[in-house]
Amino acid sequence: MAGIKSLLVLAFAGSIGMTLIILACALPAYKLWWPFFVVIFYFLSPIPTLIAKNRNEMLEFAIFITMGIVLSSFALPIVLARASVIKAGACYLTVSANIVVYLTIIGYFMTFYNEETVW
Repeated sequence: MAGIKSLLVLAFAGSIGMTLIILACALPAYKLWWPFFVVIFYFLSPIPTLIAKNRNEMLEFAIFITMGIVLSSFALPIVLARASVIKAGACYLTVSANIVVYLTIIGYFMTFYNEETVW
């Protein structure tokens, strides 16, 4: 039963993160879909760690690549806001969505993977 509750909490948190991304794109004050490109980083971020989870010699490099992807997803809206492509409010919504989504991804791995299979 604890697995179902944690899955529901993770699904709710993920939907909140995606709602924040859509709000950053679709609110009438912003009307630009540039912040939606961070969703690509959401899909790319766990891939290196999942590929190298059974190889100890590759795990540190995979974590390094994952952190580069995560950092890029935080930097993209900030760079777009500094270049005046998006407004500051859209940047704030996108960064807050990044925080929620990445905490959801971390929560998923902490809930459904054993310690010896992830690290």
